[in-house]
Amino acid sequence: MTPEDALEELRAFSQPGKALQMAAYHKVDRVFLGVANPDIDAAQKTWRNSLDVSERVALADGLWQSGIFEARIAAAKLLTQARLRPDETAWALIQSWVPEFDCWALADHVCIAGQKRLIADPSRIEAVETWTKSEHMWTRRAAMVITLPWTKQNHPKPQDLAIRDRVLGWAAAYVADRDWFIQKSIGWWLRELSKHDRPRVEAFLEKHGQEMKSFARKEAAKYL
Repeated sequence: MTPEDALEELRAFSQPGKALQMAAYHKVDRVFLGVANPDIDAAQKTWRNSLDVSERVALADGLWQSGIFEARIAAAKLLTQARLRPDETAWALIQSWVPEFDCWALADHVCIAGQKRLIADPSRIEAVETWTKSEHMWTRRAAMVITLPWTKQNHPKPQDLAIRDRVLGWAAAYVADRDWFIQKSIGWWLRELSKHDRPRVEAFLEKHGQEMKSFARKEAAKYL
């Protein structure tokens, strides 16, 4: 399976008028084929069943390099798997994509793939922390999105609590950033954490809540 073969399959799913709708919605300067997400998902599942890990990484790389929106979504989906061995090249490829994020949809799909790799090897949090200092807004936001699994444990181990507190430290540093997407990422992280660790969210809001934008503060407190 070559990237060209995969793109040809994706094009076969194009729906009349959908590409223009998607371009207007996502507001990024790239090619859209007009393929619905369920069709992308179905196509990549067929591809991955016939490819080993190295071949999947190579296909994902080629699809991403095309710059086409749906191809980049498919690239991320190809690497979204909890058990991926070996996964070093997949993790390296995911990291290389982060500076190219330009909209929430691509960023979130890649971060979902990245979450699996981060769970597989939590020491990779060291690389993610460097993203928090980036001048690229989407890279800074990705640090919050890729660590969302640490909001979800009901019985976290000490090392998981350490990561949870570490990301809360990033969020505290982000509070002064007035970008809408950054504020949204803070609210999103805290909202999800509040379902499993109410005291930490309450303590964060007591200390930093008044500095947050009101919509982000409301998002964080949604389940309190």
